[in-house]
Amino acid sequence: MNSRRPLPRILSLLALALMLGTVPGCLSGPGHTPPLAELRAGTSGDYPPFSDWKEQHPQGFSITLVESFAAAHRIQPSWVRFRWPELVQDLEAGKFDLADSGITVRPERSVAGRFTVPVLRNGAVLLLRRPGWAPPPVTGSPTTQESALAELRAIDRPELRVAVNRGGHLERVARSLFQQAQVQAIPDNAAVREALATGQVDAALTNNSEAPRWAQGLTGLERLGPLTRDVVALYVHADNPQLAAQLDAWLIGQEQSGELGALRARYLGPGAEEPTALPLQALLAATAERLALMPLVAAAKQRAGKPVEDTAQESRVLASFRAEVRSAACARDLRPPPDEPLDAFLQAQMDTAKGVQQRAPASASSPTFSLETQLRPAVARISTKMASLVTRLPASLDEATVLEQARDWLGASGLEASELDRIARTVAALSALQGAGASCTQGPR
Repeated sequence: MNSRRPLPRILSLLALALMLGTVPGCLSGPGHTPPLAELRAGTSGDYPPFSDWKEQHPQGFSITLVESFAAAHRIQPSWVRFRWPELVQDLEAGKFDLADSGITVRPERSVAGRFTVPVLRNGAVLLLRRPGWAPPPVTGSPTTQESALAELRAIDRPELRVAVNRGGHLERVARSLFQQAQVQAIPDNAAVREALATGQVDAALTNNSEAPRWAQGLTGLERLGPLTRDVVALYVHADNPQLAAQLDAWLIGQEQSGELGALRARYLGPGAEEPTALPLQALLAATAERLALMPLVAAAKQRAGKPVEDTAQESRVLASFRAEVRSAACARDLRPPPDEPLDAFLQAQMDTAKGVQQRAPASASSPTFSLETQLRPAVARISTKMASLVTRLPASLDEATVLEQARDWLGASGLEASELDRIARTVAALSALQGAGASCTQGPR
């Protein structure tokens, strides 16, 4: 087998062969083994409980998840290690087809690749050994985000030394949360914990999943957090839409069956059971991912001297979205939703995106991306994912339930109350009309 053969083509040929009954593995009797395509998966190997490289093979939640997907699709997985500062660069270079190591959804990563539906929600946590100069805790050990952030502000002084893993999501979080403290970015994740254990630093920034393991055996630690609400997903090469779609469909099925929740509980412990890969939650997560790109879009438009509103582009996006929803519905032998509620949903998305762009503060330190060759393609990839999720919405969602979920999943997106309400209304309207559209056998409307 040529391991460099493009994975989407291999999967397409294998699926066709299975349908036609020409794959030897479909035959009965001994000696017939189906050919296995290769799935190259990237992992850091330094981030338990997600990925921990021991001896010759990695272990952890992310490893088991990918290997379960590969087994279900008769694909042979192989593992490639990456370093966090090179994650995006390695994905773009094609060193692996996907990466999974507890990877947080971030806008600059969305520009470079495709995120699947969420597999987990996480949060930044500060493990603190309170220095003598620091004021005493105000409310004991803060556990809510608001109280934890208040406590953090009280100790954010130049004397405070904070360690964090270099190049990952948490380094960006640390530099946004701490305005005065000494943030020490350490390239080896295990060395971050060691710096805290040996007293080289006063605190270490980690997350809900990793914090209990780091705290084991250490005394005098306080836990501040969660300080953020982060989404974790698998990260797929931008040019591999088929793999991303297969992962999404499989993850949704695993969530609905309870298998994904059981895997989270097994590796991540109590508190990780929250379902994230259900269609409603995944659609709201995709909305948040799309909105997170809007400050970058606003900056690109400002550099190019373009206005926030572009009616011609909106018309193209609307037409493309209709077609993608219809294609996704027909692929599953479903009736696509009628045009009116579908258009209302996407218009709410676009109007909200324009609102975020208009409110985005100008920042000289923001990453610079091309509007035409990077940002709009990234937005289009997210829209493709949303089109599929629209067709999977359950038919029993009421507006109050959707609004509650929207406030939870979009609370950090900087939306106004009226914008949240509008998104919730349009999602609920789509849910109520599932299966009410024109037949897929009819021509374009």
